[in-house]
Amino acid sequence: MVAKSDPVNVQYETHAKNLLKGELKRRGVTYAQLAEKLATLGVTENEGNLNNKISRGGFTAAFMLQCLEAIGAQDIRI
Repeated sequence: MVAKSDPVNVQYETHAKNLLKGELKRRGVTYAQLAEKLATLGVTENEGNLNNKISRGGFTAAFMLQCLEAIGAQDIRI
């Protein structure tokens, strides 16, 4: 198992964080708006939690997919 602090993990977490932040910015979606959109999918997060979670970058693939679905992203460039 690879440690969370392993440079490979850090690299991919940073990439995921930047990808999600970029998609939010591209669509003009704030964390408050994202919280509202996630709520329609049954995901309960507040603006502060989203800010912390996305800033850290250590979120699950499921969370990232929920966010992308909530903002209407169908195609992303990795």
